[in-house]
Amino acid sequence: MIEHKWLQGHTVLQVRPRGKFTAEDFHQLAEKIDPIIREQGRIEGLLIDAEDFAGWENFVAMVSHFRFVHNHEKHIQRIAVVSDNPVLKFMPHLVCHFISAEVRPFPLNDYPEALAWLKNPG
Repeated sequence: MIEHKWLQGHTVLQVRPRGKFTAEDFHQLAEKIDPIIREQGRIEGLLIDAEDFAGWENFVAMVSHFRFVHNHEKHIQRIAVVSDNPVLKFMPHLVCHFISAEVRPFPLNDYPEALAWLKNPG
């Protein structure tokens, strides 16, 4: 399951994975954000609260995740990944070669800084 919450009048989306990702999670998330992207043209920021990231349920879920990223990354200006997981701290350095959004990791205790960074693009 992916919990989500809009911040700053639908300009920043906070997502929080709960358990392992399923293919359906990304279908449901797309249904929530696609209308906002059509209306606004883009989302200023995506805040990924990855404290509970548990991976994917199966290969289909992983492919659905990659497809979701491919279809939406061009509509997101900045991505903040909040986690103390050492593997996820390196994720922004890897994904920056594949997506156009600026991606930055933040430790869990820097959640307010991550949100401030997303709210003030520039």
